[in-house]
Amino acid sequence: MPTKKQLSFEDSMKRLEEIVARLDSGEAPLEEALALFEEGSGLIRTCSAALDKAEQKVHKLLPGPDGAPVEAEMEEMP
Repeated sequence: MPTKKQLSFEDSMKRLEEIVARLDSGEAPLEEALALFEEGSGLIRTCSAALDKAEQKVHKLLPGPDGAPVEAEMEEMP
């Protein structure tokens, strides 16, 4: 099981895939399944926060009044 060090987004997603596969197999005893579920929930929160942060950094370039590109916030998708 990974240590408490901060995992990269990619490593967190890989670990989530491992957790889901283990839980889907149905072979994990109850105690292990609960621990995996808790770990997975934490990883989901971490990944979601990372995606939210990345989304805030996304900008698009629009032509400004003089034709030069101007940075603008990306619009929310409906």
